[in-house]
Amino acid sequence: MIWYPYQQMKTMGAPYEIIDASGVYLHTKDRALIDSVSSWWSVIHGYKHPELTQAILDQAGRFSHVMLGGLTHEPVQRLSQKLEEFLPGDLNYCFFSDSGSVAVEVALKMALQYYMNRGDSQRTMILALEHAYHGDTFKTMEAGDDEDYHFVLKAYGPSPHVVHIPTEADALERAFLQYHERLNCLLVEPLLQGAGGMRMYDRSFLQRARELCDQYGVLLVFDEVATGFGRTGNRFVADLVLPDILVLGKALTGGYIGHAATVANRRVFEGFYDDDPNHALMHGPTFMGNALACSVALKSIELFEREDYMAKIRRIEAITRREMEGFSHPKVREVRIMGGCVCVEVQDSADLKGYQQFAYERGVFSRPFLNCMYAMVPYVISEAELVKVLETMKAWFQR
Repeated sequence: MIWYPYQQMKTMGAPYEIIDASGVYLHTKDRALIDSVSSWWSVIHGYKHPELTQAILDQAGRFSHVMLGGLTHEPVQRLSQKLEEFLPGDLNYCFFSDSGSVAVEVALKMALQYYMNRGDSQRTMILALEHAYHGDTFKTMEAGDDEDYHFVLKAYGPSPHVVHIPTEADALERAFLQYHERLNCLLVEPLLQGAGGMRMYDRSFLQRARELCDQYGVLLVFDEVATGFGRTGNRFVADLVLPDILVLGKALTGGYIGHAATVANRRVFEGFYDDDPNHALMHGPTFMGNALACSVALKSIELFEREDYMAKIRRIEAITRREMEGFSHPKVREVRIMGGCVCVEVQDSADLKGYQQFAYERGVFSRPFLNCMYAMVPYVISEAELVKVLETMKAWFQR
């Protein structure tokens, strides 16, 4: 029996069975559905892209996986080199893993051990945001702040190792003033908080965060698992404000296979580069640097650059703003748009009950959560397809 995610198995409805997928469409036995959420925001090139498929087939013809313990291979070497060239600043040191959640765990482990390696055992605290979501492994749950997902941690009581603040400059200033001697990092989803409610905030918060981290010697960590590769309208938010550690996942492989990267700057890397074996980063996911994943990630980045995906994202945002401009309804609290993301927040989550089936019947796959109806479409979507998604969202309130 399949145990499905984020569902009460006893009461859940039957999931839609997908028998094929191509472009922006998921195909059931009786209809084609525009995937308006890009399989949890990852399938930026759409499904069955011939070049991505071929990259995996070509690599599988050689080998699919070898461990990185004592071994290496060309795809992982090329991907590391490409990310070094592709990412801003001196984010040059790539530690690979098999999911975004694990990659954030690695970042938090790096931040803690960085100071331990320097003999500073007091910096055990993480500063994070309210409504944060960084994954479902235990340290990422602790750093998160969403009881809808992580209520199980109530069993442990409040964590002494994490402080959560709103995305407000005053709160940021107060937290650094109070805790700076004990902080090892500030961890944020930059500009766009995804699973915590598609919350959007201003870059000035991140700019001040960078200044305070520099002032007090705290590492700045960007979780761009969801926001990277253009979703906020920026290639990476790290292009605007440079973190010390950057976490990538989801769209890294175009959604073809699970893979993630925790990318550190020189300062962090050199905190581990030592003759002392106890200063090594003792972490090693079995499938880190998987050859299939690295090969398809390289092709995904090539497509992103060659076909000017940032222009595609600007077009998606412009169409979305045009179609949603002036839209309002008594049940709607707010409409938020940023880059390749649109969110219609309703007053009460009950106002979205039945929307998924409503959208399905109109040829759109959607998966609202909490009190958020949203779309994060594949970047290859046509104008007509995007308009159909947006019209479906609005039609729900016009019944």
